Amino acid sequence: QVQLVESGGGSVQAGGSLRLSCAASGFTDSRYCMAWFRQAPGKEREGVATIDSAGSTSYPESVKGRFTISQDNAKKILNLQMNSLKPEDTAMYYCALRRGTYCTGGIYRWAGLFGYWGQGTQVTVSS
Repeated sequence: QVQLVESGGGSVQAGGSLRLSCAASGFTDSRYCMAWFRQAPGKEREGVATIDSAGSTSYPESVKGRFTISQDNAKKILNLQMNSLKPEDTAMYYCALRRGTYCTGGIYRWAGLFGYWGQGTQVTVSS
């Protein structure tokens, strides 16, 4: 079965960097869309980056230029490099998978389209 296991969260001061990783297993789809979402207490889950099996990436304006999503296809590891972190980036970060299709434009807006989720890793940014 599909498993997504995040790691790399932690606490950092504003302006710092963190790198999250997600180890994926249990699927061999040639087409897929993977994403990082985050959810802060009392707020809706929001997408911060997507990448598909063709290597196409997308980001919302809130993180564009600061966050970079990448993948190691051979090891099935999804990464999120987060630079210039801000206190408003504080949240639980989740790795997500949508099987059988490439990412479509703006899919980070639609958490409901992703059928598989990791357990999350906490990121805390202090001012």
